[in-house]
Amino acid sequence: MTGLSRTADLGSELVEGLFLSNTVRGHTLSFWRAATSFRAPCCFTLDNLLKLRKFSIPFRSFRMAIQIDKSRFTNLALEERENGVWVVTLNRPTKRNALDIDTIEELVEFFSVAPRAGVSVAVLAGSGDHFCAGLDLIEHHDEDRSPADFMHVCLRWHEAFNKMEYGGVPVVAALQGAVVGGGLELASSAHIRVMNETTYFALPEGQRGLFTGGGATIRVTDLVGKARMIDMMLTGRVYQGQEAVDLGLAQYIVEGSTLDRAMEIADRISQNLPLSNFAICSAVSHIQNMSALDGAYAEAVVAGVVNTQPDARARLAAFADKSAARVRRND
Repeated sequence: MTGLSRTADLGSELVEGLFLSNTVRGHTLSFWRAATSFRAPCCFTLDNLLKLRKFSIPFRSFRMAIQIDKSRFTNLALEERENGVWVVTLNRPTKRNALDIDTIEELVEFFSVAPRAGVSVAVLAGSGDHFCAGLDLIEHHDEDRSPADFMHVCLRWHEAFNKMEYGGVPVVAALQGAVVGGGLELASSAHIRVMNETTYFALPEGQRGLFTGGGATIRVTDLVGKARMIDMMLTGRVYQGQEAVDLGLAQYIVEGSTLDRAMEIADRISQNLPLSNFAICSAVSHIQNMSALDGAYAEAVVAGVVNTQPDARARLAAFADKSAARVRRND
């Protein structure tokens, strides 16, 4: 498809909700999908953009439409903190928090409802000494799956991780110990990653006679590049410490508890306007998948909606009267 024809179709796709995600449509608020009453045949007119804008007004109240039933989760431990921050902890420490099919289904369920349940930020952690050792190889061995069976397992992993990346709720991962194989695929679906001196990253699929199935070829390649990702898979190379941060596997490295630092970051993010966070944590990833021409157009549409939301005016007024904090260089 040419850039011109792709842009011509973008207006109707935005209205259908495809801009935010095929996988999360119907589970998260889409101010695009809400406007289906005025299907734009080519691109948005000013009138249509103004109609989209009005759907941003009840955004905060929409996010509180449902409640999360903690009793439905056994492999995830859920804890609600202040300001809508939730801690989501992988709770299989004796398995180094390896991902079995039940854990994946719980991730799908939580991140399906999170945008509508008032979750402002999700902090993803692992119980015990390790974040996640990846695919539960014992389950995989015992199930003796067919190629078609395992393909469907992979698709459920994609469903869970796509809901994290594209769902509009900021996800901060607190990493310690092993972040290996599918654990790295899970971590790379988070928007921000915090590591410490115990954290190490690897893709040992080559040594196991396996191939990645949870999106590493997309997300880990985006983080470290194709050549490094192939090297990790072929040789089992392990990254840790400052080198891992320099490569992009994490944005922060701390001494001691990564959860404490992740909570500080989450609390700061929760002070942003929800619609701004939603757009940042959905639109940026989608725009990266577009051509430069389509991405620039999509960015303008998102900016048109977010930057004119009524809640932003108070913050703009504070900036104008110099009562808002200014951006300063770090001391």
